[in-house]
Amino acid sequence: MFSTNAKSAVLGTLALIALAAVILLASCSKTSESDTSDAAASPHRILKIGMELAYPPFEMEDPNGNPNGVSPDMARALAEYLHEPLLIEPIPFSGLIPALKTGKIDAVISSMTETPERAESIDFSDPYLSTGLCLLVKKSSPIQSIADADHPGITIVVKQGTTGQSYARDHIKNASVLVLDKETACVLEVTQGKADAFIYDQISTYENWRRNPDTTRPILKPFQEESWAIGLRKGDAALLRQVNAFLKDYKAKNGFEELGNRFLKDQKEAFRKLGYPFYF
Repeated sequence: MFSTNAKSAVLGTLALIALAAVILLASCSKTSESDTSDAAASPHRILKIGMELAYPPFEMEDPNGNPNGVSPDMARALAEYLHEPLLIEPIPFSGLIPALKTGKIDAVISSMTETPERAESIDFSDPYLSTGLCLLVKKSSPIQSIADADHPGITIVVKQGTTGQSYARDHIKNASVLVLDKETACVLEVTQGKADAFIYDQISTYENWRRNPDTTRPILKPFQEESWAIGLRKGDAALLRQVNAFLKDYKAKNGFEELGNRFLKDQKEAFRKLGYPFYF
């Protein structure tokens, strides 16, 4: 049994202990909230990658509508390297740079060629793939080179927002140039004989010819060599360093070789037989 004074002392001690516990819990709670807020404020807490899922085998959808191909697998590997969750944003190719500049996405991995014009508005990683512009022509066409195509009465089709369009704007002086939104529409113009040639990259030209061997012919020797790189927002130096470190590590671990074997095995063999160097 305690005396009245002893009881008061005990109760006072208990009250002080309870008060200390409340203060400690509040302090922990505030620390936790601060940590969460800092994480949420990080621009790369969720890595948002933009790409146009209409460029197989580099960017496409699987039968269930999920992103599939070279670029989605690269994006997944990058997110894993950075230990960040990934969100792939499907965006038309012509809208990728605006989406990057406005902060809708953090990076572009979409078979994008680094050009001086694009580099004025976005930054680029180190290149990860080499390719070039070439021609898909009508099977009956006498065209053998880009010079043969630049004549009056010839129609050249290009996809909007691509380096093919830029090349035609800067170099095609005599032929008519038709600009369309989709690759499939450009190919259709050639297969139906409405256009004489389609300016596009080597791998796609090879694939489009393979799908339309009765109506088209590929001229795969590139007349302009190009490099693909990952697009990043101007001034995002931290992410640029991380992306370049990832590309170096990914190449050292044969990641690109595995991508080529997974998605481009037939094309690699075909290019070897044709004597053209492969991309990665």
